[in-house]
Order: sequence, then structure tokens, then C-alpha cells
Amino acid sequence: MAWVVFAFIAGVLVWVAIAFNRLVRLRNQVRTAWADIDVQLHRRHDLVPNLVAAVRAYAGHEQATLESVAQARSRAMSATTPTPQGRAETELEAGIGRLLALRESYPELKASGNFAQLQRDLVAVEDQLQYARRFYNGAVRDYNDAIQRVPDVLIARVFSFLPGEFFQAEAPTRTAPEVQL
Repeated sequence: MAWVVFAFIAGVLVWVAIAFNRLVRLRNQVRTAWADIDVQLHRRHDLVPNLVAAVRAYAGHEQATLESVAQARSRAMSATTPTPQGRAETELEAGIGRLLALRESYPELKASGNFAQLQRDLVAVEDQLQYARRFYNGAVRDYNDAIQRVPDVLIARVFSFLPGEFFQAEAPTRTAPEVQL
């Protein structure tokens, strides 16, 4: 009889260890995915000053647009969690869109090789960022599902596994911006 109780307790402990380790792996996957988004956002943030400088060289009197993009970049760089980061990045995307739209008004800017290269780099970063966001949201979905499923919810509550936040685009950016090279 004692061996049955011992086997039951051992089985429960093994299950707790397996469930805990799986939740830790999923939580770490969410953190890694967020770090991947952060890398792509830093790449975008690094391109913005160069883009602003290129526009300033040809369209310096567009000061309000240039300043708003610089301020949006600053706010985006200071955000640390998905919800505020999403809002700040939406604002920055809109500002970048306004900068890119200026090329239609300034033929010299449109013909600039530096500006064209910055646009290509920006498109590449946006592609990587889109992939990183999808991966992150998938990781958050898997993690949130795991901490809400019975019986793992018991382990999640005992060890304080908190739900992850999805990275969501604000309503204006749910349609893809058109970038022409």
C-alpha cells in the first residue's frame, strides 16, 4: 500500500516538473521573440535619423515633418512593453510614411541614390519586423494557451506565470503602407 502512495506522489512530482519546465520554455520563447522585435525596431530607429538627414538636405523647409518624426522615434525608443510600443511604432510608421511621401514633391530627393538606398533598407527592415511580430504573437498565443489549460493552470497560478501581451497594430496601420522604390 505504501508503494502505491509513493508512486502516486512521485507521479505528481514528475508531472509538476514537466509542466513547470514546459511553461518556462514557452515563457522564454515569448521573451526571445520580443527581443527579436526589439532588434528589428532598433534597426528601424537607426535608419530614421539617416532618412531625416536625407530629406533635410533636399527639403529642409519641411521642418514640422522632420521634427515630428524625430519625436516619434524618441517615443518609440523609450517604450518597453508591447502595448505602448505598438502605439509608439504606429506613430513612427505614420511619420516615416510622410517622409517617404515627400519624395513625390522633390524630384532631387526622388533621384537621390542615398534616399533610394535608405528606402530599400527600410523595406527590408519592415519585412523582418513583420515576421518577428508574427512569431512573437504566435509565441504569446502558445504561452497564454498553456497557462490557461487544465491542469497546467494550477502550476501557472502557483508559480505566478502571467499572461503575455500581444503586439498589435493600431487601426490606421492594419493595412500595409505602399512603399515605392
